[in-house]
Amino acid sequence: MAAPILQINDLEVGVDDTPILKGVNLEVPQGEVHALMGPNGSGKSTLAYALAGHPRYEVTGGSVSFGGEDLLDMETDERATAGLFLAMQYPVEVPGVSVMNFLRSSLTAVTGEEMKPRDFIKKFDEASALLKFDRSFADRYLNEGFSGGEKKRHEILQMAMLKPKFAVLDETDSGLDVDALKVVSDGVNALRGDDLGVLIITHYTRILQYIKPDVVHVMYEGKIAKTGGPELADHLEANGYVEFGSEEVAGV
Repeated sequence: MAAPILQINDLEVGVDDTPILKGVNLEVPQGEVHALMGPNGSGKSTLAYALAGHPRYEVTGGSVSFGGEDLLDMETDERATAGLFLAMQYPVEVPGVSVMNFLRSSLTAVTGEEMKPRDFIKKFDEASALLKFDRSFADRYLNEGFSGGEKKRHEILQMAMLKPKFAVLDETDSGLDVDALKVVSDGVNALRGDDLGVLIITHYTRILQYIKPDVVHVMYEGKIAKTGGPELADHLEANGYVEFGSEEVAGV
């Protein structure tokens, strides 16, 4: 087994003095895809934003190692430069900033050097083809007027261009129809490989029908309650989260 690119030990996180994560232990080896499931309110998105360095999420205990470095000691931009990527559940609109300018600025910030225009356009066109992202969107303002599927495709397009070491996909399947879900999933699968670790955060199992995880974790009440293989997702689809104390289903 490869060494973990992400290693979380006893992580505690609160929001507005309310404890949300209560001792999370989780590790993802480089090259593996892990799924983090759980009912609403269990702390899944809190983990995603805490890893990304969102200032609202206060780490009150524990540690996070990323590529052998202390992730919690890094500023948000340093985490991105180190190779951490977050695809957000609700991508924000940024009026006045075009898709092309955003991507070019992001790529320059992460790599530390500006790509030649011809090389950048080639890279953008390849990523757009992979995600079936309309080339005409390049000059539109970031996510402004985009459908839910277009926003999520653009999130994975960013991932394709930035080539992170580790990607956290926070409910990327939320609000997608079957066609958009398949396109997004195909994009993620095309990027899978030995140099990329992935944590898919999801409430339901449907995205895992397209992106097969190596390991499935269940989060409940701020902790990892169970870990297993891909068959654990099938179990949750059939039984929901009843055994963890929740009546919510997982198979929608």
